[in-house]
Amino acid sequence: MTAGLSPLWLHGVAANAAAPSDVLLRLLHPGAGGARRALCAERALPEEVVDAVVAHPEPRVRRALARNGHVPPAQRGRLAADPLAMVRAELAAGPRPRPRRMPPLPDEVLVALLTAVDDEADVLTADEIAQQLLVSGQLPASFRHRALRHEHPAVRICGAALWERLTPAERGALRTDPDPRVREVARHCARQEDPAAMEADLPEEDCHARAGILTNFAVSHTVAEACLATGRNLEGLAANRHTPAHAVARLARAADPEVRARVAARADLAPTVWAELAEDPDERVRTRARIQPLPRTRAECAAVDRVLACHGHDCDCPVVEPYEQPDPDWYRACAVSPEVVLRRVAASCPTLPAGLVARLAEDPDDEVRHRLACHHPSAPPATVLDTFVARPRQRPHLLAQSRLPRTGLAHLLGHEDPQVRAWAAGDPSLGRAPVALLADPDAHVRRAAAANPLFTGAVLDALLQDPATAQGAAANPGLPAVRLHALLDRAGLPR
Repeated sequence: MTAGLSPLWLHGVAANAAAPSDVLLRLLHPGAGGARRALCAERALPEEVVDAVVAHPEPRVRRALARNGHVPPAQRGRLAADPLAMVRAELAAGPRPRPRRMPPLPDEVLVALLTAVDDEADVLTADEIAQQLLVSGQLPASFRHRALRHEHPAVRICGAALWERLTPAERGALRTDPDPRVREVARHCARQEDPAAMEADLPEEDCHARAGILTNFAVSHTVAEACLATGRNLEGLAANRHTPAHAVARLARAADPEVRARVAARADLAPTVWAELAEDPDERVRTRARIQPLPRTRAECAAVDRVLACHGHDCDCPVVEPYEQPDPDWYRACAVSPEVVLRRVAASCPTLPAGLVARLAEDPDDEVRHRLACHHPSAPPATVLDTFVARPRQRPHLLAQSRLPRTGLAHLLGHEDPQVRAWAAGDPSLGRAPVALLADPDAHVRRAAAANPLFTGAVLDALLQDPATAQGAAANPGLPAVRLHALLDRAGLPR
């Protein structure tokens, strides 16, 4: 019987939030099997355990910690000095599952990963690891600004990504940098703002390179006229901030409403073009123009576009830090706007003042309240709980938030969704232990119920002996350290 229960006990103890370090350290033994990986990859860890994992001789153990989003970035960042490239690559790639809002790594960790040198024995190069870091979301825009003044050229190159937002002096410093790699990156960035150079680079055939140039880089009058004449790449041209004004005015009258909608989202519209689009026969085009009267900035338009891109579906996309933020006063104005889209934009701002947070928490629009729950660190707990119940795709993100209520959940014990029942089953403030949920048809609910600290004594002992509840019971925070050690003893783990 013990042999069948041992893996369940091990996984339960690995998840036990009250387990002391000396108990958790025993789970680093290879005999813990899958529970060892769960310990290192799926929960917060005491500092003593982190120390042991960082120094562990088995790479798979260190790799699990490198991707553990429950461990603070500074603790995971210690693995930047790991001797094995695969461990450093896991750190550079970021936590998995990917959090909605990726926490940045400390500056010293970023520098260590960006400036590492190759070891002939490694299967990955230092540059490959650095490329993973650059797309991981762990490198904030603020670091790129600081990087411009760093002593190492590989770090200064990161600052070049802000090229279009750099001052003439900063651009000049990169163009004349003593390192040829930095100068080459600066030359490449400057070339992307040269219409003649981009015209020379533009492929004739439809491909990613052509679409990328026409959407993001400088556009000559000749190229713009050719696109308008043939009707090619008009959506990209309509979104490109470099598109000449005369071409923008013609794109505003394009037959395709998608093209006109993209024009309506531009920050640099002439008043006459904006007025024309505000009366467009297509509702989406009219709305996109009207919700943002002129003048407006690119950062403001981008914030609105991010919200509109999620319209009609429960978006769980990563929240990426923009290089350019709208003024806080603009967000405050959005919060009291009669336009629901702008209130949704305001609800997505994590720095909105407390008074406006309270106002949006009572907004009649469901999406406003749900976005507030997902994005603001001070969203009311009741709003967060409502979103947890109503929006299943947001639950992985909300479960990691301290704002999600852990108590007062008795009304959800009979909810039709097993994930909601499982959350309610762990409520330690229930009037009595959730006995009925021990027989729930869903295994997650049974485990969550068995882990409720309201189960004690002989009842908890019985749950530890039942395969249906043993894992949850071993995770019960009411179990003292001596009992946890005893479970590991019975599972055959050495002390």
